[in-house]
Amino acid sequence: MANNKSAIKRWHQSLKRRDRNRATRTLARSAIRRVRESAALGDSAATTTALTAAYSALDRAAKKGAIHTGKADRTKSRLAALVAKSA
Repeated sequence: MANNKSAIKRWHQSLKRRDRNRATRTLARSAIRRVRESAALGDSAATTTALTAAYSALDRAAKKGAIHTGKADRTKSRLAALVAKSA
């Protein structure tokens, strides 16, 4: 636990950021899961819709700093390859 006033404030801020980042990462992971599930089922219309939603969620998470930009790009690339392979 922090010992001085400024460190306590930073600790409180980090807790808020952690919750915010966790929510953003969860939305991105759910979007990724929906793409993989629809690709496994072979539904191309649902897969493309889910892919655009996943792109948006990943870009939003990277923009907010919840995930690294490279991780977002890598994940988008892998999802695109998966969709192309399943189509």
